[in-house]
Formats: sequence, structure tokens, C-alpha cells
Amino acid sequence: MNFHALTRARTFAMTSTVLVTGFEPFDGRDMNPSWEAVVRLAETWSGPLHTARLPCVFGAAIPTLQTAIEVYAPDLVVCVGQAGGRHTITPERVAINVDDARIPDNAGNQPVDVPVVADGPAAYFTRLPVKACVAELRSAGIPAAVSQSAGTFVCNHVFYGLMHLIATRYPGLRGGFVHVPYAPEQVVDGTGPSMSIDMISRGLAIMLRTSLSTPVDVLLSDGALS
Repeated sequence: MNFHALTRARTFAMTSTVLVTGFEPFDGRDMNPSWEAVVRLAETWSGPLHTARLPCVFGAAIPTLQTAIEVYAPDLVVCVGQAGGRHTITPERVAINVDDARIPDNAGNQPVDVPVVADGPAAYFTRLPVKACVAELRSAGIPAAVSQSAGTFVCNHVFYGLMHLIATRYPGLRGGFVHVPYAPEQVVDGTGPSMSIDMISRGLAIMLRTSLSTPVDVLLSDGALS
């Protein structure tokens, strides 16, 4: 990218309206790093950025997200969720049309093999340049990898819901989902994978800048064998 194109891309990134969402705590925990990192990000981002905390509830999270989209009219939406057990920031590649909850959500719902959207397509691919984001995160010394599965709990529910809204109501909107690890204070015995809120927040900022300035994803090997 030449100097003038790079300058235009950076200007667009700083003038575009961004919506970033995180989740409330769930499964009996008292914090959720997705929301804590989004709050930290909002304190340092230069440009129009709005946040929304989504309920960890099937059927309620997507309407909350849609309301935020209607209120803020963003150019870019990045939804963030917690993925305990992962040690990297993982932009998600694909959302699937199924709710299959291993545990109840915060309202006690536990759907099994229920579509997120009745008669919706089986899956949607992200509209974020996930491989470019991973490359930039790694360049900054932040562990990152493309994820091929967002699970089947409320995170995937929101991811699929966002992509369905983009496909059916907001065709000009770019959006996607990213999972982040536990915060260190969530790892009780200190031996499980975790990442500081500060590093997660810096990683999200890199993802936003990359997503806003990269219209076409890079060709980079980051697949999975299983």
C-alpha cells in the first residue's frame, strides 16, 4: 500500500463509527474479560466508538445487539466473547445456525439443537479480515489464531445473529466475532491459559484498525487439521 493509500486508510479508520460489544459474566463467574477489555478499549480509542454489554441469554442478546446497531449506525461491528481454555485471541471464521447449550444461560435457558434463525442458512462467514488481524496481532507480540468454531453457546448465537442481520438488513455493514481468553484472576490455580485485560484491549484495538483499513483479507495459512 503506497503512502497516500495508507494515509486514506488510517483517516477512514479514525473517522468510522465502530460498535464493540462484550458479554456480562455467566456460569457463576463475577467477571467477563470480553466486557472488561471493551471498557478499557473505549477509554483509549481515538474516533467514534460505542459499546454495548450483551446479556448472556439466548433470545435476548441478538435484540440487544440490533438495538445498538440501530441507535449508533456503525460502519463496523465487532462482538467479543470469552473462551475459557484458549490461550490466544481468536477471530472467528464461521457462525453456524444452531443453539446447543452444554450449560444453562443466565436466564436458565438450555436449548438443544435449535436453529438460531428458523429457515436461515446453515452458516455465515465473517466479514472481518481475520487472517490480516491475526498477522497484525502476532506482529505486535500478541498471541492470536484464526478459530474455525465459535461453539454453540450464546457467543455463536450472537455471531450468527449479527451476520444474519448484516445479510438481511444492513448489507453495507462489516462485522464479525472474536473470542478472548480468561483473565488471569479467573484462573483459580494459576496454571490455566489466560491473558491480561490490557493485552486483550490492545489486541482488540489492533483488530479494529486492521478491519477498518483492510477491505480484502490476506492470503495466509492459518487453517486447522481438526
